[in-house]
Amino acid sequence: MKREELESEIKEIIIKSLDLEDMSADDIETQAPLFGEGLSLDSIDALELGMALKKKYDLTFKSSKEENKKYFYSVETLANFIAESKGIILE
Repeated sequence: MKREELESEIKEIIIKSLDLEDMSADDIETQAPLFGEGLSLDSIDALELGMALKKKYDLTFKSSKEENKKYFYSVETLANFIAESKGIILE
């Protein structure tokens, strides 16, 4: 799978699961933080996004809050986590 395809899927999931109707995938920078200065998502957004990703990719997140923070840092880190979890080789 191409990295760009997975990252684009993740961006679409972010937009749909968080009802960001005024945004497009192009508006979300792949390496920008999702929380704080980036998209300014909050903890409720993290839960909703986590549920959407779990449903789409059948993921299991760690019980460690710090580890999950690393995964949810950006679209890029989420793509890396999904690829690693599902054994997907990104081109």
